[in-house]
Amino acid sequence: MVDDVPESTRQTERSDRSPWNWLLLVPLIATLIPPFYNRLQPDLFGIPFFYWYQLAAIAIGVSTTLVVYRITRR
Repeated sequence: MVDDVPESTRQTERSDRSPWNWLLLVPLIATLIPPFYNRLQPDLFGIPFFYWYQLAAIAIGVSTTLVVYRITRR
């Protein structure tokens, strides 16, 4: 019966089970475990570690999301 449907009207099966999706846990874990960033030193341009770590975590989150999206899109 599947062969009776024209190729142009078939929907491709979507799979969200790519192993690349595990990479999305990196920024989550990096911000959910406070001992990683609960300190003041080292500072960067006078900004305590806690604050610039949080800003860096945003950049890491965006980067990993972009990488996973580009690799897993079809």
